[in-house]
Amino acid sequence: MSIIAEYKALQAQIAEQQKRLEALESDGKLQKEIEFETKLRNLLAEYGYSLRNVIAVLDPMAGKSAEAPVKGARRERTLKRYKNPETDEVVETKGGNHKVLKAWKEQYGFEKVESWLQ
Repeated sequence: MSIIAEYKALQAQIAEQQKRLEALESDGKLQKEIEFETKLRNLLAEYGYSLRNVIAVLDPMAGKSAEAPVKGARRERTLKRYKNPETDEVVETKGGNHKVLKAWKEQYGFEKVESWLQ
């Protein structure tokens, strides 16, 4: 893109943004919100409060949900017991990363080994 084309594109964007800004400034809702914010900040300054103080007073539990979860709150895995009907060998595991269980799944197939779950 040439410099003059970029310049013209930026001018068009500025003109569009200026129109949007003028439309917002004439909006009654914006005027009411600005007035509310000004009065609120003046009131907070008068009483020496910050927004955090007000939130803590109005909703004490607001900051509690954002904390990190407590360690150990994870659900404990259930013990699974697989019995090989051909060898009567039993494997008990809480996860799928068991050496013998993996060997069975390679040898007999995933679905067949899962059918051995007791």
